[in-house]
Amino acid sequence: MKLKTLDLMVRIAERGGIGKPIPLTLRVLAKDLGVSPQTVLRWIGELEEMGYIKRAEEGRGTKIQLTEKGLEFLEELYENLSKALYRGVIIGEVVSGIGEGAYYVRQYAPLIREYLGFDPFPGTLNVKVIFPKTIFDALYSARPIVIPGFVKEGRSFGDVRAYRVRIGGIEGAIVIPSRTIHSPKIAEIISPVNLREKLGLKDGDRIRIEAL
Repeated sequence: MKLKTLDLMVRIAERGGIGKPIPLTLRVLAKDLGVSPQTVLRWIGELEEMGYIKRAEEGRGTKIQLTEKGLEFLEELYENLSKALYRGVIIGEVVSGIGEGAYYVRQYAPLIREYLGFDPFPGTLNVKVIFPKTIFDALYSARPIVIPGFVKEGRSFGDVRAYRVRIGGIEGAIVIPSRTIHSPKIAEIISPVNLREKLGLKDGDRIRIEAL
């Protein structure tokens, strides 16, 4: 299937052509896809022949909907793409934090040792996620280790979800506090070593993080 033809199926779905026929004009679809109405008409014919869409003339207009076969095709494609792209791999860029990581790592250090099995370096490596869109997209299928919250000297510290990862051959964990000011685009990583020094990283460097 041509990429543009696939795009046409997606546009039909976006405009509501799932489970019911919707009125669509060649002009509108042509504008969406950046091609001529004649080209859209040809693609519609191809998709009809393949059994992916159903078209019905009604008055002066045309109604189109995705068929069951068309929906199955898109679902299978989506599942395959998700498996291929979201395998726990994150591409990111090293950035500076706000200087509070060391404090919090020290507070949680005994629990990190107990739940993750290593003594953490007092600090985090902060990474701005480039791919996928957020750390949650990358880790949605990974099972977190929940480090429980606690109260210390009258101050409460919330639960932290930790996901084991590997960076440049060094194992560590992405930590996501239940109360955080960071956006989902920022990954905070702890490890037994100073990752910046060990891997020779500086702000702006691209790195690959692999969920374990």
